[in-house]
Amino acid sequence: MVDNIFQYNSCDLEEERVDTLLAAPGLSIERIVSKGHTSPAIGWYDQPVNEWVVVLKGEALIAYENGSEVRLRAGEHLNIPAHCQHRVSWTDPEIETLWLAVHYPIEC
Repeated sequence: MVDNIFQYNSCDLEEERVDTLLAAPGLSIERIVSKGHTSPAIGWYDQPVNEWVVVLKGEALIAYENGSEVRLRAGEHLNIPAHCQHRVSWTDPEIETLWLAVHYPIEC
């Protein structure tokens, strides 16, 4: 079945949209659509697997527990190692930010 990563229903974005595009043992690929959404104000993501993300549309800020931040614009990608505490501190509230996230095992 052919699908298009840019085709999704954006009418209701009160919540960040996360669609699993592919799941296999040790691997998950997600399409995420944000519009002003951020991670919860309290706590950090501390994932047991690596995460590679690319912003296909829009813009976002990733904050790390050590105080550093990375701005991602369309076309820019980032690898976040397992257990590297991070959060999404900002996404553009005016336009949708479209992400592709690949979660993969530590041993890759």
